[in-house]
Amino acid sequence: MIESVCAYSETWRNAHLGHWLRLALARFDARVMECMAQHPGVPLGLSNLAARGQVSAAHIHITRHLPVEGARLTDLARFASMSKQAMGTLVTQCEAWGMVRRVGDSADGRVKRVVFTETGMAWLAAYKQAVTQAEAELRGAVGDAVATVMALGLEAYSGE
Repeated sequence: MIESVCAYSETWRNAHLGHWLRLALARFDARVMECMAQHPGVPLGLSNLAARGQVSAAHIHITRHLPVEGARLTDLARFASMSKQAMGTLVTQCEAWGMVRRVGDSADGRVKRVVFTETGMAWLAAYKQAVTQAEAELRGAVGDAVATVMALGLEAYSGE
């Protein structure tokens, strides 16, 4: 079995769809962070964190998955497909940056909800614009037809 795998060209390891998806996502996310770092609506502290690469893909999980009305930590972790502990660490960092805060849950006083602060809402608005910009650049690079086919294919593949 080992000989049969080794007998083939080694290019298959870096020439498959998963490899290209990973590289494309890394490029897309890097461009979004670059736009965030330069966005006039992003508070200076967060802009500097984005520019220095301190805001990671993990932190973006909060940006992508926290509903505007807020969510319990357990639900936020589930939305982002993360453990509650890992999400708790991210929320604590984002709290320190002023993006989110924990507030009491009106339905259950024992539970806290994570909500965006005013700073967090400014970050979210800038994130929306940065994603729109990065997507427009992707469409410009590959053409509208290819980008549309990519989006439809990836949506179908993801099961969403």
